[in-house]
Amino acid sequence: MHPSRRAILLSMPGLAAARAGLAQTAAAYPARAVRVVIPSAPGGLTDGFVRLVGDAMQQAWGQPFVMDHRPGAGGIVGTEHVARAAPDGHTLLMGNIGPLGINPGLYPRLPYDAARDLAPVSLVAVYPNVLVVNPAVPARNVAELVALAKARPGALRFASAGIGQSQHLSGEMFNVTAGVQMTHVPYRGTGPALSDVIGGHVEMMFSNLPPAVEAIRAGRLRALGVTGTARSAVLPEVPTIAEAGVPGYEVFSWIALVGPAGMPGEIVARLHAETARVARTEEAGRYYLSLGAEPRTELSPEQAGAYMQRERERWAELIRRADIRPE
Repeated sequence: MHPSRRAILLSMPGLAAARAGLAQTAAAYPARAVRVVIPSAPGGLTDGFVRLVGDAMQQAWGQPFVMDHRPGAGGIVGTEHVARAAPDGHTLLMGNIGPLGINPGLYPRLPYDAARDLAPVSLVAVYPNVLVVNPAVPARNVAELVALAKARPGALRFASAGIGQSQHLSGEMFNVTAGVQMTHVPYRGTGPALSDVIGGHVEMMFSNLPPAVEAIRAGRLRALGVTGTARSAVLPEVPTIAEAGVPGYEVFSWIALVGPAGMPGEIVARLHAETARVARTEEAGRYYLSLGAEPRTELSPEQAGAYMQRERERWAELIRRADIRPE
């Protein structure tokens, strides 16, 4: 049954027994192992947040929280799996800006509706990207890069981990906000893209922070600006792109915990409260700081859902304006 129709049916008087069953599930939750689906390959930033939150929940509630990687189709495979799962809280998704924020505007036909078929639990983390250039690029700051791009329309290239990734849309947003035309070069992953920027095959990249920091500190990359609204604690000497010459520019990547639509409110509330508690611990604080990330777990599930909806609308508009097509 499609998740959206399931939610409607559960509200019908004739299925009061089904609602009662969910209420019993909420009272005993979690009754067995909880699978936390990650819609990407192992080794990404999301893995660490699943371990951080899942380990704490396992200790608090006595049931395993199992990491379940289901990559494929830009996050669609894993996200669809959760959208179609039973809404009993035993299958969750730790998703990111791609499948939850960008894909709805990028793909004309998705097998799920991110707003209708998924229940927001918590906005676990937000973090900026960083604009890096090869040291041979004759631009020491963002203003000089903008001037160079305007003098050479289309000649400067920016790499990304793939079409529709946050790195790609960070570059497209820069094009629009700064009034320049730089050419996107998609790769299959952050590692190959960064390697080619370091090697001088592509001029620049709007990289996620953690994989770029070592090369920045070693002088193999020059950081010109971070994409957030404040400087990053990881690179405090690097200005924001907005303060460095492109007013109004702002891009955050983010990670959110969601489940199938129709989860009992009691389960959503328990998951949200525990996620927020974990984010306030010293261990979590050190982990967030190491990534240049910040928790947004103080937002209620409804507020987290509203944030994700604003992001979907924002990226859908940019995708339309830049005429971005999926691979």
